[in-house]
Amino acid sequence: MTYRTIRQRLMLSAGSTVIMGLMLAAAASSQASAPAYETTASAATALPQGVTSTSPTDTKPYPTPFQTHFWEALELEPQNAWTTLRKSFQWQEKTLPVEAQARVDEWIEHYRSSPENIVTITERATPWLAWITQQVSERGLPGEIALIPFVESSFDPGARSHRGAAGLWQFMPRTGDALGLVRNGNYDGRLDVLTSTEAALDYLEMQADQWYEGDLMLSLAAYNAGAGTVNRAQRQVQGQGLSGDYWDLSLPYETMQYVPKLKAIATIINDPEKYGVSLPEIHIDPAFAKVQLAHAVSLSEASQMLDVSKMALAELNPGLLNGSIDPRSAQTLLVPEEVDKQVLAQLSQGNSQAQGNSQALAQNNSADTHRVERGDSLSAIAARYNIDQQDLIRWNSIDRPSALQPGQLLTLSGR
Repeated sequence: MTYRTIRQRLMLSAGSTVIMGLMLAAAASSQASAPAYETTASAATALPQGVTSTSPTDTKPYPTPFQTHFWEALELEPQNAWTTLRKSFQWQEKTLPVEAQARVDEWIEHYRSSPENIVTITERATPWLAWITQQVSERGLPGEIALIPFVESSFDPGARSHRGAAGLWQFMPRTGDALGLVRNGNYDGRLDVLTSTEAALDYLEMQADQWYEGDLMLSLAAYNAGAGTVNRAQRQVQGQGLSGDYWDLSLPYETMQYVPKLKAIATIINDPEKYGVSLPEIHIDPAFAKVQLAHAVSLSEASQMLDVSKMALAELNPGLLNGSIDPRSAQTLLVPEEVDKQVLAQLSQGNSQAQGNSQALAQNNSADTHRVERGDSLSAIAARYNIDQQDLIRWNSIDRPSALQPGQLLTLSGR
């Protein structure tokens, strides 16, 4: 029995309990509000005033208050990732200044003019939305934060900008390095949805607490433009007697549009029917399972063992740049949620054939990588392995040679 089957049975059991509770509640309500009907056959089949029977055999009873209350109570919204997300929204009921709302409305109309784009992006979000919403909710953050990848990358984990930003959350190399996202020729933590999401939420909370007394809208502006830019703009308007919240600030154009975009897409998702948008069905639970690995394994090996296409594994693990996972860079492999759990356990523990192949892969990789230690420099590493320092910089996409992080894994070849 798979995890999903067990979950469905539990949900059915829970549903039966809910229905029984609704029946009892409806029965209690009917006793309080229903008229005292006679128990004779004629009374049981009596029609409301003004309604006559056309046949002596027409004995269909009129709906009782119990029946009415019961079926009205059953009209519940189906639970999925979208309903969970809407429940976690915190900014939808907040009234904005007129000019600020006009900026949001402008983006609502922009998105409404191309509903097919929203459909495409939300379909791309299908594997990730439920899990990201969970992470945002567990931190007590506004659910709107879960939609930042809509604005940043159109929910494309492999997205790269011309300026060097990468991943769902579009981290620049320097920012990713500062947040401990490992980046080398085999793996890029900015493309790993799990690690980059945790880093993004950490970053937003850290900036909000450090600079803005918990104001997440200002932290979002700093996420886009940098804290220095936002802090200067805030000091300027505060000198003019304004409060210095996000809507007061004069910022670069992209940053001025950042929060309005996020508010606009959240407004549409909060009531898609109103805006003529159809959202894809996304299950309330994450679409993937996590496998913790202590040994290296290629996606081809995992594909054969799990009976899952290599493409499906690659799409769930965009941070793996060379088609394999090495525990020295990343320990978690994502697989489709419906994969048999016993097979996942075998993959995690490593069967004899996979273990042998994995050890060979690790040995092959070990000579091609270097884990940065405290005090290491690029020049020293290059000299140690008799390679050119500029090649080392190019192979590892290093922007600041002086900003190596302990634990960072560097590839020592162009492969």
